[in-house]
Amino acid sequence: MLAIIFAGLVYRVYENKQTLERERIEAEKARQEALAEQKRLAEENKMPEIPRIIPRPKPAPVSMQKMKTHGCVADGLLSEYNPENDSFIALINRSNCYYLHRASETWLMPPDFATMNFVMEQVSKKDIMYGMFIAEAIDTRADYYNVDTYEKFDFKKMCRDGSENVWGEHSCKPNFASSEYRDYIKYITRKAIDLGVQSFTFGQIYMQESAQKDYAPRIVNDIRDYAKKEGVDVVVGAQTGSITDPEYLALFDYIEGGVGINSAGNVENGPCLSSRGSCWALLWHENFAGKAKNVFLHLDWSGIPDDDLDIFARMSKEKRAETLKNLYTKFTSQNMGFLMPFMGVLANDNEGCRGPKKKFYSPGNEYSCQDEDVINKIMGKLK
Repeated sequence: MLAIIFAGLVYRVYENKQTLERERIEAEKARQEALAEQKRLAEENKMPEIPRIIPRPKPAPVSMQKMKTHGCVADGLLSEYNPENDSFIALINRSNCYYLHRASETWLMPPDFATMNFVMEQVSKKDIMYGMFIAEAIDTRADYYNVDTYEKFDFKKMCRDGSENVWGEHSCKPNFASSEYRDYIKYITRKAIDLGVQSFTFGQIYMQESAQKDYAPRIVNDIRDYAKKEGVDVVVGAQTGSITDPEYLALFDYIEGGVGINSAGNVENGPCLSSRGSCWALLWHENFAGKAKNVFLHLDWSGIPDDDLDIFARMSKEKRAETLKNLYTKFTSQNMGFLMPFMGVLANDNEGCRGPKKKFYSPGNEYSCQDEDVINKIMGKLK
């Protein structure tokens, strides 16, 4: 009997020890999970190290005339979008470009001002003007902070309803009606102005605008007011598409869009490109140009085979030279700007000439297109 009692006591002691061990293990597991969650939250909310930005001198006042005659599409130059950006910088340095359109690119990628500053330091041309493109595409996972307030932007709050994943997974169209998006625009444009960026282009603004179209005036005025306070001359433009409201178009210093060339390098004269289903606006038409302050045209690109730049890249070298000269002469003679192509995206299956990779166009002489001499000759030296 005593043996049975003793065995029971031993078992209870053993069971209690096992229970205590399980509780200890569970407590340690909970502690480790809590530490991991604490570390994850700390990393998530950690302010990135803020690199030192070298103060830059105030840029000279904008010359709208030089923008028209010596404007160049330099997509992503300041964002190091080009996989061989050193060559891109060298190309710009030996060019006759004055205005670098979309030099700061924000398509699915918020601007990195330290990188922008670094690239600006490598550009040796003195008479130069930088542009920023405020894209109609944002990445909802972007890890981006306001370094003045130490607050992280919530890109999901910026999205237009129903636009999720429209540009690919974790993307959306931003909405001016979102206060988070307006705060983001205010932040990036002010930081850009501080660096000397002088042109701001809103991409497909009809995708970003609210139904009432009442936010653009406030946003544009804020950009202008801050620039004036800082003593920086700026211009604000937009891709306005088929918008014909004269009051709305008058908000902007310029409207901007593609030319819609065919394989022969010719353009149409109607208000809309006939080969597209909806009205792909030809902005030099009186319907648009007659109501805008200024008009800028370029070879449109978005990485599809029937875009201007893809059609252009498939032409012979001689045909490309003829096309550029004709377009430049046609539009500058009408007091409009034609922006020369210095960087753009091509379709993956484009079999024409190319830049550093198959999907990029570059006129640089180190690549297969070798259009840079023709482009510089057409524009002529800056005066």
